[in-house]
Amino acid sequence: MGNFRFSRIARLGVRFRRADRGAVAVEFSLVILLFITIVLAIFELAMVMLAYVTLDQATQTAGRQIRTGEFQTRSANSQVDFKALVCSRMSWLAAQCATSAYVDVRTFSTFGGDTGLAANLAQGASAFNPKKTCFTAGGPTDIVLVRTYFKWRLFTPFLDGAMENMGPGSGMRLLSSATAFRNEPYNQSPPVGASKC
Repeated sequence: MGNFRFSRIARLGVRFRRADRGAVAVEFSLVILLFITIVLAIFELAMVMLAYVTLDQATQTAGRQIRTGEFQTRSANSQVDFKALVCSRMSWLAAQCATSAYVDVRTFSTFGGDTGLAANLAQGASAFNPKKTCFTAGGPTDIVLVRTYFKWRLFTPFLDGAMENMGPGSGMRLLSSATAFRNEPYNQSPPVGASKC
C-alpha cells in the first residue's frame, strides 16, 4: 500500500515537471511587472525633464523683462506679478503654477556678491523654504539673480523614493532654474545695489 502511494506521487511529480501548459503565462506575468515598472520610470523621467525645460524657458523669457526694464517700469511690478509672468509662460503647467511655483529675485553690487546663497543651496531641496524668498528687481545696470522653483508631484509608485528630493516620503521633486544678468541702462535712475531682503 505504501509503495503504491509513493509510485503514484512519483508519477504525479514527473507529470508536473513535464507539463508546460501555463508556463508562458507565468513567465509573462513575472516579466510584465518589470517591464511596466521600467516604462513608468521612463515616462516619469520624461515628464520631469519636460517640466524642467518648461520652467527654464519661462524663467529666461520672464527674466528678460527685468533685464530690459520693461517689468520695473510697469505699474504692476511685485513678486506676485513676476510669478504670474513666469506662470503665463509655462503653458501646460499654468494651472499648477499658482500653487506649485515660487520666485526669488535678488540684486547684487558685484557678480561675486553672494550673500550666503551658495550655503543655502548646498543644503538641498529638502531645506527649501518659500517664506525666505526675496524680490528686488533692481534698477538700471544692477546685477540681478532670478531663481524660480516648481514643486513636481511624482506619480510612479515605488520609484518616488529614487526621484524625490524634498525629503523622504514627500513624493515631491523640487525643480529649479536660474538666470543672472546685468540690467540694461533703461533710464537715468541710479542702481539700487544689493537686495535689502
